[in-house]
Amino acid sequence: MDFLLGFMARKLLLLRHGEIGEAYLNRYIGSTDFPLSERGRRQAGVMKTFLHDRMFDRCLCSPMARCMETAAAVLESREIRMEIDHNLREIDFGQWEGMSFDEIAKSSPDMVSRWGAFDPVFAFPGGESIGNFLERVRSVAERLSHDPADTILLCTHGGIIRTLICQFLKLEPWQYILFTVKPASVTTIELYENGGILTGLSETGQLHLT
Repeated sequence: MDFLLGFMARKLLLLRHGEIGEAYLNRYIGSTDFPLSERGRRQAGVMKTFLHDRMFDRCLCSPMARCMETAAAVLESREIRMEIDHNLREIDFGQWEGMSFDEIAKSSPDMVSRWGAFDPVFAFPGGESIGNFLERVRSVAERLSHDPADTILLCTHGGIIRTLICQFLKLEPWQYILFTVKPASVTTIELYENGGILTGLSETGQLHLT
């Protein structure tokens, strides 16, 4: 990374929202606007403590309830307002919302193959196309690249975070599958003039909740 030396880094804190309930674990939830579960609210409180000493200048947030609740917990007692960015919402899985991968693969094997190839033309049945999703993420990345703030907190979704990682690290979009981003975790990227460096992935602040 010698090409980055000499440049002042800016920082992105990518916060994934807390959990929405055990019934939705391992199921695809994108446009369905669930609030945090009780456990998710406690996770948000833990993340407030975890981020207590981390300074940031702005907070951009998905319009989904689970993200706004998580961000509100973290911002409590801070003089920073939550800025809603609709491009930070998760992909819309359409008719596959709430389904598990096994259920989807059984009902639509041919479509799953196209999904796995991350074909930009592919659209979830009744939902969003991958191409549209990627365009949204690229627009966010472009704005962040030129934002003068030293550190920005984004409260958003796992799919958005993994795709932003690929965008800033100059990876192919399908390589988002190489990253795991846990609920109520922070992923850190340092931005330089010529690219980004992943400096922290899915840090959870010792979440031991029952």
